[in-house]
Amino acid sequence: MPTTVSMPQLGETVTEGTVLRWMKQVGDSIARDEAIVEISTDKVDTEVPSPVAGVVSEILVGEGETIEVGTAMVVIASADEGVSAAAPAEPEAPPEEEPRPAPPPAPAATPTPAAPDRPGPRKFLSPVVRRLAREHDIDPSVIEGTGRDGRVTRNDVLAYIESIKAAPEPAPAPAAPAPEPADPGPPMDEPVKLSRLRVRIADNMVASLRTAAHVWTSMEVDYERVERVRQAHRESFRQQEGFSLTYLPFIARATMDALRAFPVVNSSFDQQGRTATFHQDVDLGIAVDLNQDGLMVVTIKKADDYSLRALARKVRDLAVRARGGQVGPDDISGSTFTITNPGPYGSFMSAPVINVPNVAILSTDGIAKRPKVITTPDGADAIAIRPLGYLGLSWDHRAFDGAVAVLFLRRIKENLETWDWEQQLI
Repeated sequence: MPTTVSMPQLGETVTEGTVLRWMKQVGDSIARDEAIVEISTDKVDTEVPSPVAGVVSEILVGEGETIEVGTAMVVIASADEGVSAAAPAEPEAPPEEEPRPAPPPAPAATPTPAAPDRPGPRKFLSPVVRRLAREHDIDPSVIEGTGRDGRVTRNDVLAYIESIKAAPEPAPAPAAPAPEPADPGPPMDEPVKLSRLRVRIADNMVASLRTAAHVWTSMEVDYERVERVRQAHRESFRQQEGFSLTYLPFIARATMDALRAFPVVNSSFDQQGRTATFHQDVDLGIAVDLNQDGLMVVTIKKADDYSLRALARKVRDLAVRARGGQVGPDDISGSTFTITNPGPYGSFMSAPVINVPNVAILSTDGIAKRPKVITTPDGADAIAIRPLGYLGLSWDHRAFDGAVAVLFLRRIKENLETWDWEQQLI
């Protein structure tokens, strides 16, 4: 019996996806769990494996089409059934891989494609295309798209890059007199279609503010003990792990303990506000900036079982893969508590929007040397220079009250200021 493969649910809030590339064509054999199609959603680009072995019988969706979860995409027949008599769906645009004409026999100056004086409205670009264009410093608006409705595909970008590499340097043109400056007229404001990621972020933020009763509480933290350990192990840690030891894993480790002490902060609230779920594990969400193209929350499952060093490794791994478009659905779903980290950008105090259905989100803001009144061992007051920073907690007043919020933050503060971090790093 033929098997129909449908658009899968690639994350809790994902409702649709765009077919980027068919990795098999009609008549091709395919093994079980072999990738058959690449899908782009508002959260992640991922390859969908075939659930069975057989032969691709029909492709029901063209490259570049956006479809809802559950939509039939491809039919796979068993090896003895072969390809069905039904013709495959014709794509609305030419295939992405087209042979380019052979170069002329004699070398000729081929000018590099020039950007138009005023690019038209930006079309939808998948995360893969945006990333590829950014890596090669290319303006996608100058590329002729072959996808549906003129959409620029990944192969369009690759072909454009190759054309630039193949073009010889043009001969210098003779100097011409400078033209009279033209009146540019009033500035043009052009509407730009938002990416699916930006639209989904907007929807989620509005939904969070509409449903959760947001309250914000902050607390100052002295990172002196943490900083001493960071400085003592800076070089050895970088040599061993290949990246820097930041403040974030220290804060995350201290937070795991506080979540165990105050389990209500590690709960989820339903949309109607009638039930709450207390989670046995701490599945820690970390907000990752995607090079200013959007924000993605990656999830460390059972983060309370991780050591300080293991947390640092996992945060680094997920952040790198998220920015490279290499995370899967399991990496971005199921968080029970979230940390966002604007501190490296120089923030002072932040009040983030809760990542519902979580009931709280912790902001780790910038850490800087500031004067602080301390008590010396003999009981006298003194002014010392210490690395100080603020932790900000946005929390849902439906789930708990101010006393819990303050005590939770105080527990994190005490952990950061008093724990033996030298032993934690081993």
